[in-house]
Amino acid sequence: MSSRTEPRPVAVLAVTAAAVLFATTGTARSLGPDGVDAWAVGTWRILIGSVALWVLSRTTPRPKAGDRLAAPGLLLGGLGVAAYQPGFFIATDRCGVALGTLIALGSGPVFAAAIDAAVTRVPPTARWWTATTTMVIGVALLGSGDGATGVALDGLGIAAGLAAGAGYAIYAVSTRRAITHGVESTRALAWQFSIGALVLAPGLALVSSSGLATGAGMAMVAHLGVLTVGVAYLLYGIGLRHLKPATAVSLTVIEPVAATTIAAVVLDERPSTLGWVGAGIVIIGFALLTRQRGEEPRAGSRPMG
Repeated sequence: MSSRTEPRPVAVLAVTAAAVLFATTGTARSLGPDGVDAWAVGTWRILIGSVALWVLSRTTPRPKAGDRLAAPGLLLGGLGVAAYQPGFFIATDRCGVALGTLIALGSGPVFAAAIDAAVTRVPPTARWWTATTTMVIGVALLGSGDGATGVALDGLGIAAGLAAGAGYAIYAVSTRRAITHGVESTRALAWQFSIGALVLAPGLALVSSSGLATGAGMAMVAHLGVLTVGVAYLLYGIGLRHLKPATAVSLTVIEPVAATTIAAVVLDERPSTLGWVGAGIVIIGFALLTRQRGEEPRAGSRPMG
């Protein structure tokens, strides 16, 4: 791995850009063919995305010394990738988009903070808790401000949303750990998404992918795989070189604000006044998080458990 590291503002900008690309997922699905099974969309997204990550890493999936040292974490991170995709879609299907998204995105930073603190023995700062709590409150208002119907406290949906949040946190922490073993960030993510794709691929035999064979379907999965996985996680990995996983995961809570803005412009889906207030609160929390004093420790400079 190169000894160069990005300054913290560049790392924050990279994660923010990644979150904006993540935010295009819902609009891309809306513009794609109707009736395509969520498992099929998610699995093909990860399959194509893993290939894109390998291309962007400019390496091949042949284990190196650093890969072997990081192998247990990369395997665990791959399982996290596999858990996130169906978990998120099940949560939004059973609890509604607003509540399902809130559970997954709201729990992700908390899981990341807990895992990172257990690994590094460095607890999150009071500023992190204040900023992250502010952002989660904003996301809750943003979701409730849409007047969305079908919101339900479904046990399986809640469990799936929590699994999605935990999965996201696990592969964020695993990526940062792999970096400390000398694995380049994009390569670390490519390994994890490849493992996630292998775990989910057998499920394609049980669902229909027919709608994806159309022009609109292929355009949709190409966008989801190349941009919302390949390019987005290339940027996210840049951020993880210089940010704690808990901070990086919290920064991506800006995603619902970006998704709302994109949907308003492209699909003419405009939230209520309360929704825009929630978006403003998310931005305030985002500003608090990105104005931390000093720089965070670089990868490899903190005590590791």
